[in-house]
Amino acid sequence: MTQFIHLPGIGNSGEAHWQSHWELADPTIRRFSPASWDRPDLADWIAALDRAVGAATTPPVLVAHSLACLLVAHWQKQATAPVQGALLVAVPDPQSPAFPVEAAAFTSVPEEHFRFPSMIVASTNDPYASLPYVQARAGQWGSELVNIGAKGHINGASNLGDWPDGRQILTAFCARI
Repeated sequence: MTQFIHLPGIGNSGEAHWQSHWELADPTIRRFSPASWDRPDLADWIAALDRAVGAATTPPVLVAHSLACLLVAHWQKQATAPVQGALLVAVPDPQSPAFPVEAAAFTSVPEEHFRFPSMIVASTNDPYASLPYVQARAGQWGSELVNIGAKGHINGASNLGDWPDGRQILTAFCARI
């Protein structure tokens, strides 16, 4: 059975967020837990991801949202723990005026190909990143790119509920890895 680790972005994923809906529907999904959701420290977030992956009994699939997508890029460059792959939803652009100042440590984003399969899910009207930026990241990281149209930041404010289309995307991704 595939193990999933959810990696919310800054501020955590509230009850209206699809990650929270998925966790309610499947209690086997684990959420990584850094020391602070509101003042993200890159070293702490990397250590928290290391702990979560280390606690998995089989190589997990990472399901990241927003800032946590950048975390995965940093983590995979220095960690050696095996993962099956990563679904990266709403990759933010650190140069965007909307990028949170509190996340400054995440801004030097590694550009290397990931050492595991990855897929980026993007929206055409995400206030945190333009589609051309996300396309460039997909190329650098070797990620497949799925454009889901105008869905904002693909978060609770996007009113996706449990986001069944996202579940289908994840299922298809897992079938290929």
